[in-house]
Amino acid sequence: MTRHIALLTLLLAAGCSSQPASTPTSPAASSSMAAPAATARQTHDGRAIEVTTTDAMKFSVTEITAKPGEALSVTLVNTGTTPKFSMGHNWVLLAAGVDPQAFVVAAAEAVTTDYVAGSQKPQVLAATKLLGPKERDTVTFTAPTAPGRYEFVCSFPGHFQVGMRGVLIVR
Repeated sequence: MTRHIALLTLLLAAGCSSQPASTPTSPAASSSMAAPAATARQTHDGRAIEVTTTDAMKFSVTEITAKPGEALSVTLVNTGTTPKFSMGHNWVLLAAGVDPQAFVVAAAEAVTTDYVAGSQKPQVLAATKLLGPKERDTVTFTAPTAPGRYEFVCSFPGHFQVGMRGVLIVR
């Protein structure tokens, strides 16, 4: 526990360095510059979307739009250089109505299961494994059939809090 608190403190301090973190109410409102559009192509497993991340603890794509029931393949690519134990990244799509803040707080203790506790699995629609530098992982899933906004997060301790989050909009 003490190790996790020290690690979280270190990560939060790193996130508060030269660039201020924002906590926008919506990804589109996060800055004056629009977030890059998701890189997408059609595959036999569904529409492919590539999301990259770096040691700056941000997703390159913070908004994905899908049709109800659409097949999607999200590939997370960690282009950072910091070791996984101190700067791992994952992509976790949460079910409707899940409080992302409560989810990541509970996930912080789940070191051995890529920061998704077994008790949290019913709250997860799709997730990549935890990635170290220069690693990639793809998760293929079907978008929910109910229109709405579904949050995605990095559940590594401290990352959500400095802005590593986004939304899948089903319409």
